[in-house]
Amino acid sequence: MWKTSIKARTALAAVLALLAACGQSAAPTFPAADRPVARIVSPRWSTEEARDRKNEAGEVMDKARIAPGMTVADIGAGEGYYTIRLAQRVGPSGRVLAQDIVPATRDALAERVTRERLQSVSVRLGEPADPKLPDNSFDRVFMIHMYHEIAQPYEFLWRLRPSLKPDGLVIVVDADRPTQNHGTPPALLKCEFAAIGYQLVSTEDMPSAGGYLAAFKAVGPRPYPAAIKGCRLK
Repeated sequence: MWKTSIKARTALAAVLALLAACGQSAAPTFPAADRPVARIVSPRWSTEEARDRKNEAGEVMDKARIAPGMTVADIGAGEGYYTIRLAQRVGPSGRVLAQDIVPATRDALAERVTRERLQSVSVRLGEPADPKLPDNSFDRVFMIHMYHEIAQPYEFLWRLRPSLKPDGLVIVVDADRPTQNHGTPPALLKCEFAAIGYQLVSTEDMPSAGGYLAAFKAVGPRPYPAAIKGCRLK
């Protein structure tokens, strides 16, 4: 009886393991980007003083309609130029989540946030293909001079979508030049966002930020990864 019981338990364990394996879904696969990817060369795009002289952050926040009480994510926050100014604009009733994928940069920004006593700001480490944002949380998601550094744009944008509130917008600021030259042509940006079900709301020139500003909203259901059609760089 004892030997039979051991065999039965072993067989049952094997069956359960097989069933568990069959129930696990494979990790989703996404199209590869048909374009070069710029290297991350610095957490600083320009000096804060030079950017403020052009009122860069003020103009971007105005065009993005940032208001007190909003919840905003600053993706690729770097040294925190936008993080600090967003916190001032949304005020004590708002929230700013600053994210970066470089641990040392994230840590330096967290120290700055603590030093400047920005209680409405939290700092988080993301991943290259996943911003790691909480669902249904953000009125605006900022991506300033960093989109061209995303190696897996379709997966990144797919994982970003659930974080937006129903009327939330993704705000991209970039230069109109090839991605290998630290910019993104607007037509390519629109195509890659559209592949994940984002609709272009507006595009405006942003000389103070060295390029343009594009706003996107999510429309319809999020596509299955296997159904996503990648954009071809012409």
